Amino acid sequence: MDAIMIKESLDVWNIVGLSLISVALLLLSAMASGSEVAFFSLTRSDIEELEAKESASANRVLELMKNPDRLLATILVTNNMVNICLVITVTQLVDAIFLFTGVWEFVFNTVIITFLLLLFGEIMPKVLSQTNPVRMASFLSMPLKFLRWMVYPLAFILIRTSSRVSRLASRNAEISIEELADAVDLTETGSEEEQKMLSGIVSFGQTEVVEIMHSRVDITGIEYDASYDEVRKVIVETGYSRIPVYGEDLDDVRGVLYVKDLLKYISQESNFEWQKLLRQPFFVPEHMMIDDLLKEFQKKKIHIAIVVDEYGATQGLVSLEDILEEVVGEITDESDDDEDKLYEKIGENRYIFDAKIHIGEFVKAIGFEEDAFADVEGHAETLAGLMMELKRDLPRRGDELESHGVKFFIATMDGRRVDKIKVEVND
Repeated sequence: MDAIMIKESLDVWNIVGLSLISVALLLLSAMASGSEVAFFSLTRSDIEELEAKESASANRVLELMKNPDRLLATILVTNNMVNICLVITVTQLVDAIFLFTGVWEFVFNTVIITFLLLLFGEIMPKVLSQTNPVRMASFLSMPLKFLRWMVYPLAFILIRTSSRVSRLASRNAEISIEELADAVDLTETGSEEEQKMLSGIVSFGQTEVVEIMHSRVDITGIEYDASYDEVRKVIVETGYSRIPVYGEDLDDVRGVLYVKDLLKYISQESNFEWQKLLRQPFFVPEHMMIDDLLKEFQKKKIHIAIVVDEYGATQGLVSLEDILEEVVGEITDESDDDEDKLYEKIGENRYIFDAKIHIGEFVKAIGFEEDAFADVEGHAETLAGLMMELKRDLPRRGDELESHGVKFFIATMDGRRVDKIKVEVND
């Protein structure tokens, strides 16, 4: 029959000694557990508060925090060694007092001791340290400074071992863009804007210049032979700060005119040779990644580039603002008009799109996957091009097309070019 009894003959001095040792070890375990939370819960404002105090305890805390790896190793080594010693000591104390038969020995030596150790050696000190980490860190700084010296050999081995394991793990822990994108999709953020920004950061290195550039037909340029009056007129009408200058056509870009370079010559006559102020144009291939382009912009300290195809023909124009908008979203200022918006939501699942919008931007706007129209878009890059691929002919005003649960209606034309397209997404 299972039973628990007190031994008839007790070694009182042995019991007292083991009890005192157990209490001391329990306090040491509580100190180690509490110090871990206290020190590593300190915020930047807490550190500044300690720096302002200039007391001995505050200086000890700041000194310990200068090497957080060694501090953490000291705490972990101390805590584990103390807990091991505590379990052994308490087990001997229980065996010195009680005589067990059956399952009671397991209950005392495993369940009860573990519960007491977790409650008084882990949970309570961590809760107390969390409520006032500055005070607890200051109070525990003296014993920790002593323990840091005492367990240094073991802590040194732990630091070196963990550092080597960390390097090996990081060397093999490669994550693909797809996995990172999936992680972002599963992440709950505070707002839709934050989610879009995270998605933009993930896809940043996978986006080509051709996907964000302003197409050739939307480039505002100045003829090289234009008079100074004509130049000023273009600047006033467009409001642009950097304008490409071309010869016969846009395939012959000869430079970029910075409006700020004209400020000191604003009152010159119509025959002023403004061409001498042109800056060297920067040409980039259409399939260049935008993260590489950003590095080039930073290196060359410029904000605009002319996009060319494999034959050197001008395909479009890209600016630093276009790149930043891939991460932070649309950037507008006082000079931007509502007419410059590439789309407008006019109802539930109903939109009006500018036909020149890139297909990638279009699918983002309607909440579809990036490759939703990959099977029908062919070589098209814009929404207007997608309409041509769907119709297999030149679109005309009033045409209605449908694909992948999306209805397209050609609303307006600019000559032979599609201008506005109404879009309705079926539920």
